[in-house]
Amino acid sequence: MRDQFLTAFGSGVAAAVLVVSGAMSAANAASCARTAHTMLSTGKPATGTTGQSSRDLNPPIDNFAAYAKYMHEKRGDSMTMLRAKWGRYIAMVKNGDLKEPRARKAFLLVPREEFSRTNTTRTYEHAFLSIGCGVTISGPHIVGRMTSELDVKPGEKVLEVGTGSGYQSAYLAYLTDQVYTIEIIPPLATATNALYNLLAAKKYPEFTTVRRKTADGYFGWEEHGPFDKIIVTAGIDHIPPPLLKQLKIGGTMIIPVGPPGAQALLKVTKEKSSTGRIRIKRHDIYANDPSRAGGRRKTKVSFVPFTKYDAKGRTRSRWGK
Repeated sequence: MRDQFLTAFGSGVAAAVLVVSGAMSAANAASCARTAHTMLSTGKPATGTTGQSSRDLNPPIDNFAAYAKYMHEKRGDSMTMLRAKWGRYIAMVKNGDLKEPRARKAFLLVPREEFSRTNTTRTYEHAFLSIGCGVTISGPHIVGRMTSELDVKPGEKVLEVGTGSGYQSAYLAYLTDQVYTIEIIPPLATATNALYNLLAAKKYPEFTTVRRKTADGYFGWEEHGPFDKIIVTAGIDHIPPPLLKQLKIGGTMIIPVGPPGAQALLKVTKEKSSTGRIRIKRHDIYANDPSRAGGRRKTKVSFVPFTKYDAKGRTRSRWGK
């Protein structure tokens, strides 16, 4: 399958035209990637166009009234969405899923409702939501936990494997301006790329810095490596060697590893010893977590399968391969 590099605005107009034109490629995309309740079908952001967004917005994070007033005035966000987001935010903080102020602020800035591909009343539920193509947008708690554990610093280069809805990479965009993301399913990549372009043009210019590519993420994005941080949003039974190779010394990777439906969410660090030997350390981010039921028991998670292209250009699971 030919790799296709999707720049921030390089294919936005063409993709938008395809979605509404009824062309064969549009039909293929529509049958896979949902576009209901997104800018691709409504023509406007879910939270309105009043005000202007920026990764430099600095909302209060300790008081709902102050937060809602700030976001409504600065960015024109819907009070209904702000209230739903705040309720989920408080639950995530109490559960230990948002551990430090930068991750908390980024969660309160990222508009999950723009990426959920479903009725916006379900956007902030504690659940994954289908976005078509046999994949989902993960629930807020697990996205928050993975992002917090990744601990992205300003200016760090981050690779996401599995763009999906675009929500995770949008979240990362509020932590650094060096986000790279790969999606293997062409129709899904096309729809998400078009959505990104429209959001960036209408309200969220910070999304223009997210670099996107349609390819097999198992092999990473070598020409832009090495990366300070890597986050993988699909389950697999091993850690891909190309991703380890592209992770910087001192870098961190978050990846779900294990059998279908029962992966451990691993935090992988790459270190060099005093003798120059490379060491890979693994830690289950839910192990020994007092906020989890069962105390010291490890929590298993369920992610959609890490896929690859077959000889006919179709995607199929890498589990057991």
